[in-house]
Amino acid sequence: MKFTHLNNAGEAYMVDVTAKTPTVREATAVGRVTASQAVMQALRDGTVPKGDVLAVARIAGISAAKRVPELLPLAHTIGVHGASVDLSLEEDHVAISATVRTADRTGVEMEALTAVTVAALAIIDMVKGVDRSAAIEECKIVAKSGGRSGDWKREE
Repeated sequence: MKFTHLNNAGEAYMVDVTAKTPTVREATAVGRVTASQAVMQALRDGTVPKGDVLAVARIAGISAAKRVPELLPLAHTIGVHGASVDLSLEEDHVAISATVRTADRTGVEMEALTAVTVAALAIIDMVKGVDRSAAIEECKIVAKSGGRSGDWKREE
């Protein structure tokens, strides 16, 4: 197996995508934050002391998708042309889904994953005073489209 971010000497480098043609690309990632029943009820009732947790998490995730090159040293700076973060209150967790789109030379999988994980971190930050046991789980890419490798979907 050859890793694209390692040169022949095994040293990390940033892959040169200059010659690649920009194409429409999309990636979707999911994750979840598990929390106590008390926190889940407070989220449903809108009574978490720090405020509107889901609104903050949504904006945090979208903002994070645009900052990936600042966080991951080998990530390319690309135009994030669309980003959505959806959150839903399930019985014992907050489900998070993020879809990121671009028309650029490289994919947006890391942007989608970053959106999900930062949205999850925002939830943890806002509920930690009520439930220190809240946890981030199952962050993963579930679909991508566009680019040289084409479309892919995770089979569960």
